[in-house]
Amino acid sequence: MTQNAPAAAPDASRLTDSPEEQAVRVPLEHYMQGHATNNPEFMRKAFMPTAHIESVREGPLTSWDVDTYCKRFNGTPADDEATRRRTIDAIDIGGTAASAKITLVHGNITFIDYFVLLKTEDGWKIANKAVHAQPH
Repeated sequence: MTQNAPAAAPDASRLTDSPEEQAVRVPLEHYMQGHATNNPEFMRKAFMPTAHIESVREGPLTSWDVDTYCKRFNGTPADDEATRRRTIDAIDIGGTAASAKITLVHGNITFIDYFVLLKTEDGWKIANKAVHAQPH
């Protein structure tokens, strides 16, 4: 009598059953690495050139193109980088479109980022980002 090997445990870090999930995570990881290193080149890898980053923080709508957004990164990690946390909370994939949610805890502000992603000739890229900043 032969015994079947036990089934592999599901990957607890996976958020979907989609075979595209790992590929969707690539630009999200670039985005988080851009924050960790303060390097705009990671952001350029993550975003489509036509993407916009939008928020309503302390008043009016802010809408930046990728070039304007990347100017905020100077290549020097924040002094408190070791204490910052970033997590991918949700991913939803439908064909060549996806959405994702990332939480970033940076000092006394928690950022909730919502992304729309598209599968392009160059792989998955962030098409747009909307962000909410919550002081605590």
